[in-house]
Amino acid sequence: MSKARPFRFSAQEHRAQSAKQWKERARALEAMGYSTLYLPDHFGDQVGPIAGLMAAADATTTLRVGSLVFDNDYRHPVVLAKEAASLDLLSDGRFDFGIGAGWMMSDYEQSGIPYDSPGTRIERMAEALTIFKRFFAGGEFSFEGKHYTIKGLEGAPAPVQKPHPPIVIGGGGRKMLELAAREADTVNVNFDLREGKPGRRLAQTGLASVTDEKLGWIREAAGERMEQIELGVWTFMANVTDDRDGVAEMLAPAMGFGPADVLEVPHFMLGTADQIAEEIIARRERYGISHIVVPGDAADSLAPVVKRLAGT
Repeated sequence: MSKARPFRFSAQEHRAQSAKQWKERARALEAMGYSTLYLPDHFGDQVGPIAGLMAAADATTTLRVGSLVFDNDYRHPVVLAKEAASLDLLSDGRFDFGIGAGWMMSDYEQSGIPYDSPGTRIERMAEALTIFKRFFAGGEFSFEGKHYTIKGLEGAPAPVQKPHPPIVIGGGGRKMLELAAREADTVNVNFDLREGKPGRRLAQTGLASVTDEKLGWIREAAGERMEQIELGVWTFMANVTDDRDGVAEMLAPAMGFGPADVLEVPHFMLGTADQIAEEIIARRERYGISHIVVPGDAADSLAPVVKRLAGT
């Protein structure tokens, strides 16, 4: 087995109350030792990711910024490639390019964007990935696929990071994880989101035994490039508490599985700071996961864990 990657921790934020508050939050995350500030890409109560990420980058010096993740269906890949390259250029190479096929049904219903089958959305994203990489490589290129046609386009501006900003792809289904294993620099293990909305069935796709199966798909599809892939996990809930077992018992009925299973789900972090740190170490040993993305509202309470483990 290859040597374990050092831990890094990132925080996913959503809301900005003001320019001053947003800049202060970015600086606070940087000071706590977080690697990256991520923003999702939804139409609900959140700041727009492109403007929000650029403002956070401007307010900091070492903090990385990233999309977690841009929905490929919301922007043409040429438009998104130019925005991503610009974010990387203007942040001095501190941008993580997270991209997904789209999943949240309510976004599509509210906006009127067609909600195609998961297979079609993933197929479209696979074409977009080719376009992104050709755009980032610079020079003129063309592309003709089932979903997109590009004719003599100049890939500019050039991103600072070479050959391109790190590509982050998450997923919980086999087709998506196999695509991520072939194309991404960071593969985030997630719930299987094909239902299009949260619920008990979605929660059960995050069980530890199911996660073992997901890692098998990733390794098989990645082949020799597995050594170059950073494995990450998106944390649905983090709770620093002295009553770990009690919280697990409270959550279990809604999830449809037992308290012991709750404690093993890699998308949950429950317990004291020391218990959470030990669990994160154990999960790296089991899965190879070294990049932990935490909810922004839990970032402060998890700062002792970050201080203890980041870089180790």
